[in-house]
Amino acid sequence: MIQQIKQYNKLEEFLNSSLQSHQVVHINLSSNQIGDEGALDLDSALANCTNLSNLTLNLEMNKIGVIGASGLGSGLAKCTNLSNLTLDLWGNQIGDKGLQALGSDLGKCVNLSNLTLNLRGNQIGDKSLSVLGSGLRKCTNLSNLTLNLRGNQIGVIGAQDLGSALANCTNLLNLTLNLSMNQIGQIGASNLGSAIANCANLQNLTLSLDYNQVGAIGVSYLSSAIVNCAQLSYLTLDLQGNQIGADGVSDLGSALANCSQLSNLTLNLEGNQIGAIGASSLGTGLGKCTNLQNLTLNLWQKQFICFELQYFYLQK
Repeated sequence: MIQQIKQYNKLEEFLNSSLQSHQVVHINLSSNQIGDEGALDLDSALANCTNLSNLTLNLEMNKIGVIGASGLGSGLAKCTNLSNLTLDLWGNQIGDKGLQALGSDLGKCVNLSNLTLNLRGNQIGDKSLSVLGSGLRKCTNLSNLTLNLRGNQIGVIGAQDLGSALANCTNLLNLTLNLSMNQIGQIGASNLGSAIANCANLQNLTLSLDYNQVGAIGVSYLSSAIVNCAQLSYLTLDLQGNQIGADGVSDLGSALANCSQLSNLTLNLEGNQIGAIGASSLGTGLGKCTNLQNLTLNLWQKQFICFELQYFYLQK
């Protein structure tokens, strides 16, 4: 039986609805300036949605801070039947303390199989990633995870804690992880690589690490991890502005050559000083991807070439 989707664009309408009857709910309160007070009202309402299985909650740009994030987490923790959750908190100010509370409560949503969490631009540092990771570890049924942490202040320790959590999400089939414009460095990248290597069932991976000072060593660890994902068919890898050089792209090319199931690849290596030698090594590796059908490749470099192909069909 198809479940009816209830949609709300005003907080008051949702608060006054028949909360216990909801199973699938989409709430869009983007740029409504509900603040912590509105988030706490949502907390009280969600606690009464005992039959909720699917929730999409868009709260971007709402001036929600630590108190509001803590309240939201408390409400979500009471939705014990929740299996699908999309929570968009982009452009708020929840910080580390807010994410610690939210991450802890997400760990109580043990039936989650699909989770999308957008925390872009929330002043998040390393301190809260261990708590978020602990929460994710408890969601043992997760098969699809999208996590957007772009533009925060996450460093090596945060990447390590997040990686430790992902290493335990062994049932993941689809993973989208955006850590663009943080400061994870080569050590953080290597920790993430070790984690991804444990997700042996991954079929789709999108990894955005642009402007993270990953370097050649970090890319080498990531490349080794990708090879271990034997079921991988869709790969999007954004490494723009990471100074990986010819050595890094050579390791990446060698790894891709061993991804025998890969059919769709999007690769952004803009601004990495890979040079002609690096480009040649990458081309050699891609030439061995015999099942590759769709390729998007950006190799724009000041030194030698401006080269971008979109949805290029690679002839077998």
